[in-house]
Amino acid sequence: MAIAGLRMEIRLSDSLEAFRGEVSAFIEENLPDDIRRRVERQEFLDRDTHLRWHRTLLEKGWAAPSWPRDHGGTGWSLAEQYVFEQALAAHDAPRMIAFGFDMVGPMLIRFGTETQKRRFLSKILCGEEWWCQGFSEPNSGSDLASLQCRAERDGHEYVLNGSKMWTTSAHFSDWMFGLFRTEHAERKQLGITVLMLDMKSPGLTIQPIITFDGGHEVNQCFFDEVRVPVAQRIGDEGAGWSIAKYVLGLERLGIAEVARSKAMLARLNRIAHTERSNGLPLARDPSFAQRLAGLEIDLLALEATEQSFLFDPALGEALGAEASILKIRGSELQQSVSELTVDALGYYALPREPDAGSNREQVPPRSAGLVAETYFNLRKISIYGGSNEIQKNIVAKAVLGL
Repeated sequence: MAIAGLRMEIRLSDSLEAFRGEVSAFIEENLPDDIRRRVERQEFLDRDTHLRWHRTLLEKGWAAPSWPRDHGGTGWSLAEQYVFEQALAAHDAPRMIAFGFDMVGPMLIRFGTETQKRRFLSKILCGEEWWCQGFSEPNSGSDLASLQCRAERDGHEYVLNGSKMWTTSAHFSDWMFGLFRTEHAERKQLGITVLMLDMKSPGLTIQPIITFDGGHEVNQCFFDEVRVPVAQRIGDEGAGWSIAKYVLGLERLGIAEVARSKAMLARLNRIAHTERSNGLPLARDPSFAQRLAGLEIDLLALEATEQSFLFDPALGEALGAEASILKIRGSELQQSVSELTVDALGYYALPREPDAGSNREQVPPRSAGLVAETYFNLRKISIYGGSNEIQKNIVAKAVLGL
């Protein structure tokens, strides 16, 4: 990262630097230019576009960085996974396919039966089946343990009634893994069960939710007597909360998005050296330069914190409540970088009409991309995965012992 003309990096070991070089060279050689340009502009990537790049990684053996080798993964250490994600972001490559690889796969490997692993892991690995996460509900978001979507046992099946809210990618997913209430207990964390269900199940209705940036990313899912085989339960009945905490720890680690924030900041630096203020590059404006340097320093501090967690063999594999620290600062910094990018572009960052034709591409600078849309979309990240206010409570109780 550049501060006052210098490049500041946290030095990796020689072996990790060599690995980063290998990954970077592979991406540069194999990533299609049209996909790279779309990622650079922060455009939505449809399923087919994701699969084009995924098949390339699958052929290389890099499709599942966090999985063990005996399940088709790479067997990489957390440090190698970190370097891989850094390289993907730095070269504007698509992120890994959501939910299946970073959440469902690790959950099944740790808690699933052998039959479940054989049935689902290979389909996730080849990209044939996509997943969504059924956790949040109306009035049960950050207070997830208060969920009320019911799953009542009926012989060899559960019958589901209720709804799930803010379900990302439900409209093009094949399966959902979700939390459902199988018992009302004195402690609300008890009586919660993890179930997997086919998104084509009779009685399941998906209603789109259009977000403020105009995108269709999330949905509300309604369950009306939806039947799910007991064989599709993960773990024991009523033991879902402990599994959920494990999965949410994985999610909050990913939400830090240090690699993607560094890529966003690099684009912002390019804009700052292109846009002009009072006849000079914006990067030489004292007020703007101070804000930019502050973001770079904050991001460097977050990266150092992330590495201290991931590269510590005594902590990394057992990372729990500490992930909330990364989630809080990571989400705040993503929002701050997008806000300063809008400020840097001024009226060029204003939303454009989607039917404006060629003018849509010609009016803003090429480096602008979908800046306003990204800014609006990133307002959500301090809420999802557990709001930052809730995360601060977790840190206070579980990390600081207050």
